[in-house]
Amino acid sequence: MSNSLLPVDQMVPGANLAAYVQAVGSIPVLSPERERELAEDLYYNESLDAARELVMSHLRFVVHIARSYSGYGLAEADLIQEGNVGLMKAVKRFNPEKGVRLVSFAVHWIKAEMHEFILRNWRIVKVATTKAQRKLFFNLRSQKKSLAWLSADEAKAVADDLGVDVKEVHRMEGRLASRDLAYDLPSDSDEEDNWQAPQYFLEDQTSDPAMAVEEGDWQQNSEARLHSALADLDERSRDILAQRWLAEEKATLHELADQYGVSAERIRQLEANAMKKLKVAIAA
Repeated sequence: MSNSLLPVDQMVPGANLAAYVQAVGSIPVLSPERERELAEDLYYNESLDAARELVMSHLRFVVHIARSYSGYGLAEADLIQEGNVGLMKAVKRFNPEKGVRLVSFAVHWIKAEMHEFILRNWRIVKVATTKAQRKLFFNLRSQKKSLAWLSADEAKAVADDLGVDVKEVHRMEGRLASRDLAYDLPSDSDEEDNWQAPQYFLEDQTSDPAMAVEEGDWQQNSEARLHSALADLDERSRDILAQRWLAEEKATLHELADQYGVSAERIRQLEANAMKKLKVAIAA
């Protein structure tokens, strides 16, 4: 069957995966000579027909890579779709003068797209963000010899092998062992299991609407009394409080004494009297 005559529904992995796999498997593998001829036509002449044939002849390779990621619980068809995107990016950037086969060049782009898709969809919250975490995510499973937790020696061996910190190994192991939990259980779930839903045990006991209104009113009234008390102070007392308590660089008693031509003790007395008036006004 010529790749140009394949039915449209067989060229979409999600429509019928088995038919798709069979269809791409029927596309002939390119000889090195034909591959170079097509690659040069694309590279130098920007031939879309050459690009299409290069992509089509390597779709089976994307399927092969996608199946190696079957343990992540994601749909194989979705992985193939993402891998096909990587393949097209590789074909677009392929330089036939480098002396390598397209399949060797494309594997990086195919895996990169699949990796990004897995990281976006494996958990609700992204499981790996840093370079070290991404490296661990895709290597830790193969490094573990069993489903049990890693021993200290095993964790250190994994860390040394991947060039990461041991703490990162333990942290990623915990993430791999965790699972997503819906905030509320499905409507058809057993009522006896409802208590396990986070909606029942994540209640915020401090969020009392009545208390929130009361505290808001108290805060508003206190601020109003404070502004009123400040307005009743004489200008010198207000300035002393401002420089002693509100300024970014607070003034000392001696600096204010020099400013007003009085003793430091007098400044202290003025400050104390002003603070007393403010406290009485707020407490009223």
